[in-house]
Amino acid sequence: MEADASVDMFSKVLENQLLQTTKLVEEHLDSEIQKLDQMDEDELEHIKEKRLEALRKAQQQKQEWLSKGHGEYREIPSERDFFQEVKESKKVVCHFYRDSTFRCKILDRFLAILSEKHLETKFLKLNVEKAPFLCDRLHIKVIPTLALVKDGKAQDYVVGFTDLGNTDDFTTETLEWGLSCSDILNYSSDST
Repeated sequence: MEADASVDMFSKVLENQLLQTTKLVEEHLDSEIQKLDQMDEDELEHIKEKRLEALRKAQQQKQEWLSKGHGEYREIPSERDFFQEVKESKKVVCHFYRDSTFRCKILDRFLAILSEKHLETKFLKLNVEKAPFLCDRLHIKVIPTLALVKDGKAQDYVVGFTDLGNTDDFTTETLEWGLSCSDILNYSSDST
């Protein structure tokens, strides 16, 4: 009997809270609609100009990224190239790989997809056999390893497939989400 009364009381409190929240949201939407209805031509033109300027800046940024090698997944030939590449881009994912490692080929496929989708990040790969000094300096012991470089400094690593569910069957979205957790790319679940 007491349990039923508690459930009823909880249901009424929850219903009341839901109604109050709905009322607040509705009032907020009404005020926004009223603001839009009261705008004159100058205000609308100003909003349009601000939006166009934002679009121009975004297009300019996209062109700059593309000119720096973003938008493609490519191999760099040496350690020296690594330093130059990370110096000229704010966000870089570098896959340290070996040709004979099967899991490196799995990562290659996903990184090629992500490189085209996330122009804000440069995607590179470097053969560990051509970069012994760099591998030692970055403490890369497991292949594959993704070095996540931000502002010229290695910020984080994805070592092997442990952070990807410890399976070869992870999805592109799993890798994408994992990289976004390190703020190395901008992720939204609907960014397909």
